[in-house]
Amino acid sequence: MVSLRAIAPSLTRITIAASVGAALHIGQGNSKIVDQRAVDFSRAAFSQMEIDGEVISCEGPKDSAPAFRRREKVGIGLGPELEFVMDPVDGTTATSKGRKDAISALACAPKGKLQILPDDGYYFKLATDSRSKDKISLDMSIEEIVHVVAEQKRMQLENFTVIMLERDRHLSILKTLRKLGVRIVLIQDGDISASVVTCIPESGIDLLLGAGAGPEATIGATAVKCLGGTMLVKVWQDEKDDPKRLIRLGDDGVDVDKTYCETELAKGEELVFAASGITKGELLDGVRFTPDGAVVNSLCTRLPSGTFEKSTTMLRFKRHPVYEQIT
Repeated sequence: MVSLRAIAPSLTRITIAASVGAALHIGQGNSKIVDQRAVDFSRAAFSQMEIDGEVISCEGPKDSAPAFRRREKVGIGLGPELEFVMDPVDGTTATSKGRKDAISALACAPKGKLQILPDDGYYFKLATDSRSKDKISLDMSIEEIVHVVAEQKRMQLENFTVIMLERDRHLSILKTLRKLGVRIVLIQDGDISASVVTCIPESGIDLLLGAGAGPEATIGATAVKCLGGTMLVKVWQDEKDDPKRLIRLGDDGVDVDKTYCETELAKGEELVFAASGITKGELLDGVRFTPDGAVVNSLCTRLPSGTFEKSTTMLRFKRHPVYEQIT
């Protein structure tokens, strides 16, 4: 049977399709159609793949947005048995408003290897490179975490950069970081990309902090593990939460008091992370449409090899089984 390793590079076909579908509606102010078209196009790409796949989790239900169904079967039903965690558009609002840093992303592994973190409320996330592995925990204060990571990277705080979503729920963290004197990059959307760049030395980003959605945590952890970094994730509990949320999470197999690390969210040594750019960003360039099709930039990283590949795909829409609907 064909191995996951053998088909890993072709998994970008799914994120490419989602990116093109979403990019058709950049700046039009309609978030729902951005998500719907991304799901439609990626579902069409899945239908061409010789896999026996299942989408075990997808970003979207929390916001009542279009998404893959829980445990939706994908592929032709023949080939390796694989599971996926999907985010067809990480940055739906950014796409609908024509802003930067929107991507499509997925995590893939053999069945039973990816932890489901339902799209139900938020999860606190920390990501950084390999130097701080086993040296930090979410029981530490923000000050302690920053100091340890900076020390391990042999960096002065004034040169140390933290990336986080610009959200009201992060105001106290932001205040603490400013007191420390570190550099701060606030992003509107896209904490999957933010997780990845902490493990890319030339990115200039050292640490991700903040609360975001669950599927993105598993996808980000898969990428971070493939790149040799470390990621910690824990259920974010807020006084505004639905009182029954923790019960629902427990019923879905989530330990609400546990800090998950990257090796628990993405188990084993056969893992793939794939992403494609929708709008221009720090990690990937956005979709560029041409008279005959589109140009899409993607990346794929995988285990056991740890290979990190970037690619540019030139699509021709005419007579293409996924994209001919555009023409």
